Amino acid sequence: MRIAIFASGSGSNAEAIIRASKDGRLSAEIGLVVSNNASAGVLQRAKAFNVNSCVSDQRNFDNEESYNSSLFGILDDNGIDFIALAGYLKLIKPEMIKKYKNKITNIHPALLPSFGGKGFYGKKVHQAVLEAGCKVSGVTIHLVSEAYDRGPIISQLTVPVFEDDSPESLAARLLKVEHQIYPEALQLFADDRVKVTNNSVRIIDKV
Repeated sequence: MRIAIFASGSGSNAEAIIRASKDGRLSAEIGLVVSNNASAGVLQRAKAFNVNSCVSDQRNFDNEESYNSSLFGILDDNGIDFIALAGYLKLIKPEMIKKYKNKITNIHPALLPSFGGKGFYGKKVHQAVLEAGCKVSGVTIHLVSEAYDRGPIISQLTVPVFEDDSPESLAARLLKVEHQIYPEALQLFADDRVKVTNNSVRIIDKV
């Protein structure tokens, strides 16, 4: 499995995935890092690990068709057959979802289907969790569909929410779990243990 990581920000989850690949916890190769943000920290992280990277920003293209053609070409040139979104703040186009059917994952810092959808990202997610008085939060890895945060759930881990939590302290606690769960979820795909039926994921027991 040859993965492209899509990220828009600092890229700590991208680094966790790359490290897992480098040290053998993830039996897949990270072939490319893609960002829509030329100043994203993830590009420097990719460089530090000698991983190919590129910037693909739709605003630099005349139309959506030429943008899609360029991005598909980059992915094909790098032999990519799987995409992991890691803090990528752009809606994935239907053409991409069709081309990589059930091979695009995303990470969300809450227990979906709660606190997900358009506008729920970063600090806004944690603020909403605290305002709702939740006693637990968590991390969700899911397949990407055409609706924000509504694809089939692959795996989830919970963390406690404390009475004195701030969005920042909750986010920091979740980040450690994010770095653990995402490489583990990708390994399920590398082991061909993920089966999707009727918008639901079943994990096959390891032989």
